[in-house]
Amino acid sequence: MHIRNLLLGLTALAVTACSGGDQMAFEPVLAEDLVRATRQGEVAGFETETGAAAWMAVPYAAPPVGAMRWRAPRPAETRSTRFDALTAGAVCPQITNTLSTGGETGIGELIGSEDCLTLDIYAPRNAQPGADLPVMMWIHGGGNIWGSSSAYDGSALANQQDVIIVSVQYRLGPLGFLAHPALREEPVLPEDAAANFALLDLVAALQWIQENIEAFGGDTGRVTVFGESAGAYNIAGLMAMPQARGLFHRAIMQSGGTASVPLAIAEQGGGTDAVAGLAAANAMAGPDADGTALRAVSLETVFSPYRDEAGELTSLPRMIEDGVTLRDGGILAAAEDPDGFAPVPLITGSNRDEMKLYLVFDPQLTRRLGPLVWLRHRDAYEASVEYPSRNWRFNAVDGLLNRLAAHGRSDIWSYRFDWDEGGSVLVTDTGALLGASHAMEIPFVFDHFELFGSFDRVLFNDRNEDGRLELADLMGAYWASFASSGEPGDAFGTGPGWPQWTDTGTALRFDTREGGGPEVISRSESLVGIATDLAADDRINDAQRCRIAALMIDGQPALSDVFDGVLDCPAD
Repeated sequence: MHIRNLLLGLTALAVTACSGGDQMAFEPVLAEDLVRATRQGEVAGFETETGAAAWMAVPYAAPPVGAMRWRAPRPAETRSTRFDALTAGAVCPQITNTLSTGGETGIGELIGSEDCLTLDIYAPRNAQPGADLPVMMWIHGGGNIWGSSSAYDGSALANQQDVIIVSVQYRLGPLGFLAHPALREEPVLPEDAAANFALLDLVAALQWIQENIEAFGGDTGRVTVFGESAGAYNIAGLMAMPQARGLFHRAIMQSGGTASVPLAIAEQGGGTDAVAGLAAANAMAGPDADGTALRAVSLETVFSPYRDEAGELTSLPRMIEDGVTLRDGGILAAAEDPDGFAPVPLITGSNRDEMKLYLVFDPQLTRRLGPLVWLRHRDAYEASVEYPSRNWRFNAVDGLLNRLAAHGRSDIWSYRFDWDEGGSVLVTDTGALLGASHAMEIPFVFDHFELFGSFDRVLFNDRNEDGRLELADLMGAYWASFASSGEPGDAFGTGPGWPQWTDTGTALRFDTREGGGPEVISRSESLVGIATDLAADDRINDAQRCRIAALMIDGQPALSDVFDGVLDCPAD
């Protein structure tokens, strides 16, 4: 389903929530005791509303503009004057949607600046230089086409768990991922010949952390990368790329992925992306354009080949096996090589109902009257969610961890997030409609319950407050313990032990006590098992089974062979 309908639906539903009273906007005030010395010059921070220390929009690399567009990032420039890091920086260029604009800008507009390679830092208020606190670098999601660092407030997590949070921005969409021979011409650095420029941005941010984070109280020997969705997907890329080796020491992937595209397909087409690199560049600057000409076109021209009739992005660049950042075979090939994947402790997990975020406004599954939404047929909805969500888990968790375990890795853990106690308004039950959907775990990790704007007032209410806050404290403690020691423990001593991964699918299931968690579970996913269960599911009829299979195959064509073996569906 089109993401535009999803976001508009969430916005409409939000108006049914009780509106809050007017609140004074928080105005950051420079704190003289939060001036820190970096290699680029002094940086001044402020105290957040929650009492943490923060520094916003600190440049970690030079702006990738002009001749530096589609090149590896260069070091940030030094400054002779103090940089007052009090407000959020410009987002990286992206096409707007409801979530990214907060209603302030129309949907489908190009916003942002190429001068966007900045990071936000959150620390306990009393953290001093040299405090040697664990560092956690957050990589935001958004399909690698939208998002920003400032959308995630790390102050509560930093204060409560005594860690340093660094939230980073990176190039998005075609600026972050594009393969074309002209862009590899005359490289000054070997990495200039890459196609995954976003991954190189993240490496530059990690290098900046190694050079500067001690000034903010961080320990350069305990750096954890953590992220959700595309952010987790990018972490898998970092794990597989040689340029990132040694720059981080643990990794947490929340609802990520492992897919990649061969260089030839990324350039010439033939994959799931309708617009490949050569065709996109031809639309930007003509068939004979060189790198100089491509780097000179306007931002609107860069994004225009990827827009649909409504002006939104439709054909998106994917992580590319460029031979510079990613080898042939990509992430999974690296995971099968004992020396090809970063030898650092890894947690990877998924949410039980990932696909509810994308199916909640599917007119074949739900009804809608104005802002109200309710299920047509619960069984059909749950089945439509279950199988692609299990496939998501196989790709992000089982498939990756089993490869690593087969080559001797034991420092690997898994989780599943099951919280589904969202609030209701009239006939609209968010617990049933959204459940443990994609991204739902983020507020729990950050202990900051802002996810869908005003819609949060329906989702996170007084009735579920006690349970979700307890669960948030527990998840934050596990994450911070992992960042500190390389093992996911519970600092409060109230949660179960978290066993390492085994081929039975050992995982820690995160849920409230009312929901039966947290608890250790064992459930192994396989593509054949998913297809077999779908074929035998008596909640749905043959047509519904085939529709579910078709939707999965559309996003992952390789699944067709698996489903053809167990389902008798008519040919298209």
